[in-house]
Amino acid sequence: MSAVFRNNIKITGSGTRCMLFAHGFGCDQAMWRFVAPHFEDSYRVVAMDHVGAGGSDLSAYDARKYATLDGYASDIVEIGRELEIRNGIFVGHSVSAMIGVLASIAAPDMFDTLILVGPSPRYIDDGDYVGGFSASDIEELLASFADNPLAWSASMAPAIMGNPDRPELGDELTRSFCRTDPKIAHEFARATFTADNRHDLARVTAQTLILQCREDIIAAEIVGDYVRAHIPGSTLTLLDATGHCPNLSAPHEVTTAMRHFLSPNPV
Repeated sequence: MSAVFRNNIKITGSGTRCMLFAHGFGCDQAMWRFVAPHFEDSYRVVAMDHVGAGGSDLSAYDARKYATLDGYASDIVEIGRELEIRNGIFVGHSVSAMIGVLASIAAPDMFDTLILVGPSPRYIDDGDYVGGFSASDIEELLASFADNPLAWSASMAPAIMGNPDRPELGDELTRSFCRTDPKIAHEFARATFTADNRHDLARVTAQTLILQCREDIIAAEIVGDYVRAHIPGSTLTLLDATGHCPNLSAPHEVTTAMRHFLSPNPV
């Protein structure tokens, strides 16, 4: 099966370098609609849906393959090979940040630049490491989702969005969560929230920008600091945006930070 078909690849823009946008849990490529078009004048822009999301081919879903983030990362590598991406830019939101880390390690010539929006290498606290959740928190979260995904989405999405003065944003994220197949979403949630990619960070060779929001209940500032400290040579930019989805809530700020980082002579 073609990865381009499987992952509902859409290509716009022009340029010699490719910029691939990957979405977070419960979302699809539409979540980048306010950011990606701003790079079409300089890059070949690739938008995708993870299997199980958006317009992806649901028949390609394999519970064993996608039980860990490695399965999703292998899809990214397959997409890159089909599109002949070299020295590209991977832009990943939330869980796709770590998926991009894994893909860049597996195929270092494919992506020489990573832009990680709200990354977390591990959501569960572990000794001195603060991920923001206890193991029991995550199990309760997963059980709550399995019990009633619609109610879980309605309560969690606005909190994750983190912009209560703009309820339409939380409503959009709620609708996005609710469109996802509940079984696939539950398994993706387990793969996401039980992952531990801390040891992978030091293996990243791509130049890396970390975009961190304030008041993010999924990936707090201390997590962004951890990622910066463990990816060699990485840069962290603390946005004024709040919540976990600045690609929706503050796209201009995201775009500006990306352009500054990608500029050959940033000031």
